[in-house]
Amino acid sequence: MGPMNELPSVSVTDLADDAVLLDVREDDEWAAGRAPGAVHIVMNEIPVRLGDLPDLEPVAVICRSGGRSGQVVQWLNAQGIDAINVDGGMRAWFTAGKPLAGDDDAPRVI
Repeated sequence: MGPMNELPSVSVTDLADDAVLLDVREDDEWAAGRAPGAVHIVMNEIPVRLGDLPDLEPVAVICRSGGRSGQVVQWLNAQGIDAINVDGGMRAWFTAGKPLAGDDDAPRVI
């Protein structure tokens, strides 16, 4: 594996507001705030839930800041699945003013 900066990646500003993202954060992070069209699979469940991945490639993978999603992208690419890391994660998504959905009235990134 090469260094992290060789990962295929995309900036949040290059993603549509309704992009189908693969969110690999924990349940509490997902509940607090997420991209409206995202698919949620906790990072450690990815290997057993490959059939639940969004049905499009490349799969844009997001976490809070880009670390966990980077690991998932490396792993997916090693399985022959075209995946890209969302630079800066949900923090960057939120900072860019992208829409946020959550389980209560005040969606936020935790």
